[in-house]
Amino acid sequence: MSNKDLLNLIEQKRLELIQVAMKNGLASSTAIKYSQELDHLLNEYHRKLSQKIPTH
Repeated sequence: MSNKDLLNLIEQKRLELIQVAMKNGLASSTAIKYSQELDHLLNEYHRKLSQKIPTH
């Protein structure tokens, strides 16, 4: 999956989380599930970026 595709998924999940949280509250099980999915996508994106950055 390309970085662009991953960023698109992150943005889509972020918007879904906002909608669910506004409807059901941040502590709802659905909002927590969406938040965890967003965290997973963000972690994956961070891992991909850190592999490309040379370390000293």
